[in-house]
Amino acid sequence: MARLLLVHHTPSPAMHAMFTAVVEGATDPEIEDVSLVRRAALSATAPDVLEADGYLLGTPANIGYMSGALKHFFDTVYYTCLDSTRGRPFGFYLHGNEGTEGAERAITSIAKALGWEQVAAPVIAMGQPDLAACKELGATVAANLMS
Repeated sequence: MARLLLVHHTPSPAMHAMFTAVVEGATDPEIEDVSLVRRAALSATAPDVLEADGYLLGTPANIGYMSGALKHFFDTVYYTCLDSTRGRPFGFYLHGNEGTEGAERAITSIAKALGWEQVAAPVIAMGQPDLAACKELGATVAANLMS
């Protein structure tokens, strides 16, 4: 069974709603042979990343950048996972009250350096999130892992 790792920082109601919708999409009954593992960004480890076949990432955009929690996750796992996770699919979602461009650019850049393949457009929300898009994101990344 394929393993999909969802690494998230979910401090606000909007982020929680997005997280819930992503989980709903990734665990849709039509998705077969994919298990979803959820980890808070501050507790996700390199073994979590190495054991996964694909990744979903969720973060607020704080002052235009990804949360410190998600940055800490990347800092913790980067070199350990650099050569071992290339080619794996990923997607991400984020919510901001100001500009989100810096967060989007940073996540895309780090994932590209890890060799991950973005398989869905990111869901980026300012204000009220598009929960249907979040659900579709979760389902799309999970479906990429179906055998």
